[in-house]
Amino acid sequence: MKVALVQIPLTWENKQANIRHCEEQIRTLPNDVHLAVLPEMFTTGFSMQTETFAETEAGPTLRWMRRTARERAIALAGSAIIEDDGRYFNRLFFVFPDGAYQTYDKRHLFSMGDEHNHYAAGAQRLIVDYNGWRICPMICYDLRFPVWSRNCGYAYDLLLYVANWPAARIHAWNTLLQARAIENQCYVAGVNCGGNDNTGVRYGARSQVVDFKGHVVSVAAECRNEALIATLSREYLAAFRKKFPAGNDADSYTLLG
Repeated sequence: MKVALVQIPLTWENKQANIRHCEEQIRTLPNDVHLAVLPEMFTTGFSMQTETFAETEAGPTLRWMRRTARERAIALAGSAIIEDDGRYFNRLFFVFPDGAYQTYDKRHLFSMGDEHNHYAAGAQRLIVDYNGWRICPMICYDLRFPVWSRNCGYAYDLLLYVANWPAARIHAWNTLLQARAIENQCYVAGVNCGGNDNTGVRYGARSQVVDFKGHVVSVAAECRNEALIATLSREYLAAFRKKFPAGNDADSYTLLG
């Protein structure tokens, strides 16, 4: 499967500009790309202005994703600020090429950024079946909590993170992506944004794909506007799991809400 990580410098709380940046990058993708992944809150940046910028699932962001997926015959993933039944969520959409979609709500809310006072936490993981792959999408701060992503019974093949990860903590981003790949014996793809928010926080970009041995397959430059493309091999992954089935020796447990 060929995956494109769409790394853009987010324009703070400017939906039109950010969608335009995404469109410019998606337009450059070769026709054999199967999945394009956008950053966390790709239309606004990591905004706490929920009442101003929230949409419903009938809003323009998901409409754009579904239209683009159908027109390009490609899957799209990325998160946005969504209002649902009077609550606000940092909600990821995985949109299939036919326009159908599934959702994941961010589980771990970044309290140091006051996210927990503006958004409701998700309660369920999502594993998507697409193009012969099982994909587990997560959002930014989820990366720091390995129990939530534990790959029990090899339930998924690709762990996907969309993020607004600051440059000041980019070493943690690089290290944790590799750790999640090694411990879960899966590919990990993390897409981050560049640019600055209105508080002066600079985001670190460095979108990358890591293989199941922890090797960085491909990595984007810091703060460059680009679509990073990587090819993933299920056969290579399956062969490694068969040769070194460390997951068979893992502890068993049940996650409670």
